[in-house]
Amino acid sequence: MIAHPLVRAATATLQIAESLQVIGVKAPIGTHNGTFHCDEALACGLLKLLPDFSESGILRSRNDELLKECEVVVDVGGVFDASKLRFDHHQRSFDTKFDDTKSTKLSSAGLVYLHFGKRIINEIAKFHKVEMDDDSTNKIYNKVYDSFIEHIDGIDNGVPAFTGDKNYDVSTSLSARVGRLNPQWNQEFTRKSEKIEYTSKQFKTAVDIALNEFVECVSGYLLQWLPARKYVEKAISNRSSVHESMRIIQLERFVPWQSHLFELEETLLNDQQEKLAYVLYQRDSGDWSVQCVPEELGSFTSRVPLPSPYRGLRDEELSKAWGIENCIFVHANGFIGGNKTLDGVLQMAEKSLEAGP
Repeated sequence: MIAHPLVRAATATLQIAESLQVIGVKAPIGTHNGTFHCDEALACGLLKLLPDFSESGILRSRNDELLKECEVVVDVGGVFDASKLRFDHHQRSFDTKFDDTKSTKLSSAGLVYLHFGKRIINEIAKFHKVEMDDDSTNKIYNKVYDSFIEHIDGIDNGVPAFTGDKNYDVSTSLSARVGRLNPQWNQEFTRKSEKIEYTSKQFKTAVDIALNEFVECVSGYLLQWLPARKYVEKAISNRSSVHESMRIIQLERFVPWQSHLFELEETLLNDQQEKLAYVLYQRDSGDWSVQCVPEELGSFTSRVPLPSPYRGLRDEELSKAWGIENCIFVHANGFIGGNKTLDGVLQMAEKSLEAGP
């Protein structure tokens, strides 16, 4: 694993043990011993990104007297009290969620993120020399919870990601990868201390893996996602110059556009205006793409897909069938197509719009 520099700095000298004497530092981060999970591994890693806990080791114990010596405790202790830095979620009465729109209870990772997430995001932004304001911080704070943290909360609390029949198993999640680091049921150890040492070492790997994925996620939003917003906003504002329907936009350059588009539609389009249908952009090859706007973020169903008679066709066969020069392809699912020219993809979008869903 190639760790992000922030992760290497945060965990390079991290001591993890089940004894305060072995850790050798006062007021460590506390969590439970035994089998570990993704939520407490990430919770500990998130805390290590903050200056307050940068020098802290991690004590793994269920001994209440030892946990009292810890400055912050996650996923153990039976107490959730942010003012006392106690972040357990296993109490019968616990019902804390990220906000009023969510139904997923928080895990220890979610609790730490809820209370320290904005500070952590700004620490990562500082590393990348990205200037942040409150609006930018809030956007990324909410986005990271939706796209990263809630998944971990849901798995740890046994909340299914969907209802109804599943089409396939998801076995390569971050939580699953962390879980596989635990000692196996038939793994033999010559003495109890050997198993404790091995598990502590594996938990350190779990912290590194979970934290690295988190930092890479936030970095992506800071360095790629957030700067893309202005391009999508400009394209939506200029849509009348692209097509009279005002349902086709042209990006100045390709950027991650979907999540920005859905949010900006709410503010830039009034109730009487039809929602956007197609996004045009030039690819690195110089060719052009027409991509359909999905019905909702993350959906594989398009609002107005490219017509079924042309799906799966390519090149000259597609151009002849559709009556549009320089066609390259239409995807078999009808969500994207290509043409050698801007005029070509505009015609593809226009004719698809005329054909309707």
